[in-house]
Amino acid sequence: MSYRKMTYRWSATNVIGTGYVEKPGSGTLRILAALEKAGLPRPEFKEAFAGFQVVYYRDLLTEERLGELGLNERQVRAVLYVKERGSITNREYREMFGVSKETAKRDLKGLVDAGIFEKTGKTGRSVRYIIKGS
Repeated sequence: MSYRKMTYRWSATNVIGTGYVEKPGSGTLRILAALEKAGLPRPEFKEAFAGFQVVYYRDLLTEERLGELGLNERQVRAVLYVKERGSITNREYREMFGVSKETAKRDLKGLVDAGIFEKTGKTGRSVRYIIKGS
């Protein structure tokens, strides 16, 4: 018995006719809404392999991913600390890393500016930093 290799080229038109796809791109917004509702991070859409690739993450705040964002080692460790403990203060940051108040303030502001932390409280001791959206 001989087998013949068959290659199919699927275009959007072919797939739409099968009933699996309503129209190109129509499910993307539903997928994003479902991920948000489940508390999962947004996927990354990348151009790859003469098409596109969707990368889903369970957790965007992994040590490897944080390193890719250009954070310094203190900032990466602070994010991991907050993931575990829920929040951090400027004072806790200074004690953990033995840095000045200004360095802690600058590092924590960098995490806020990067969209990783959000600042709660107004001033002084009431200020805490938490994972944005938590």
